[in-house]
Amino acid sequence: MKLGEIYELAIAMGMDNDPRGKAAVEALLERERKQYEELKEEEREAYDRERLRNPYSDTRILYGSPEHEVRTALVGIDVETAEILLADRLREKGRSIDLVLGHHPEGRALADLFAVMHLQEDVLARFGVPINVAEGILASRISEVQRGLMPLNHFRPVDAARLLDLPFMCVHTAADNLVTSYLQRLFDERGPERVEDVLKLLREIPEYRMALAQGAGPTVVVGKKENRAGKVMVDMTGGTSGSPEAYEKLAQAGVGTVVGMHIKEEHRKEAEKHHINVVIAGHMASDSLGLNLFLDELARRGVEIIPFSGLIRVARA
Repeated sequence: MKLGEIYELAIAMGMDNDPRGKAAVEALLERERKQYEELKEEEREAYDRERLRNPYSDTRILYGSPEHEVRTALVGIDVETAEILLADRLREKGRSIDLVLGHHPEGRALADLFAVMHLQEDVLARFGVPINVAEGILASRISEVQRGLMPLNHFRPVDAARLLDLPFMCVHTAADNLVTSYLQRLFDERGPERVEDVLKLLREIPEYRMALAQGAGPTVVVGKKENRAGKVMVDMTGGTSGSPEAYEKLAQAGVGTVVGMHIKEEHRKEAEKHHINVVIAGHMASDSLGLNLFLDELARRGVEIIPFSGLIRVARA
């Protein structure tokens, strides 16, 4: 496959599994195009034109030509300068590596991570929180994340890839949509009665079983295993942690259990305060599941996958 084809496949799969629905995402892209047409010439200079066709600001080709042929991809959860150097060292030892693919964003994709958080507004609305309330509680959190990203050295690993001439890309929210869709469909279909049943369903999935053996598997952090699960919400996409205020609104909307990748202490306290069970499925395992669903499509097209940097590779092809 060409690098550009891999990138386009990631966008397409992300949109097909977007919790907002593909039609809604296409409408957002059309709105983006209209806003771009209204920009002044000087405003267009700094504009990321990929936003006109890609709704996920944290999924990007970071270095490399879209025409570059990829037969072998080194794939990990976190790819920073050290991992780029490791990839180059493997090339020196004779290993063929055409692409380094990370999950968590770097470069411009990291700088613009906050932009994908608006997706969370629609997820909250889908579970019964009025959209105006969802937008209101996320506004300050999105601004906080944006400010927190400002001082970072975003391009350090991208510069390393450029100097070593190693094609480099990241697939973040596009892959997180895949794991969210996969798990939400599972819980909706199987309807776990109690929190322990939520855990049992997660343990049926290879990535989570393997994570348990590594000491990083599914864990109940709020509530008890014998608690009734109620309505289960999978909270695994939209860039990073949302607003802790969401738990009160979700409780009012009838959500009984939230299944997430990770949780901050302030969020845990709010969930506990409002009697929402929280199951943390595991960060690396959840990221791996989302990436694996994407990587299986690459494998079907003849791309060899070499896992590293925390990726628990499970092939379903």
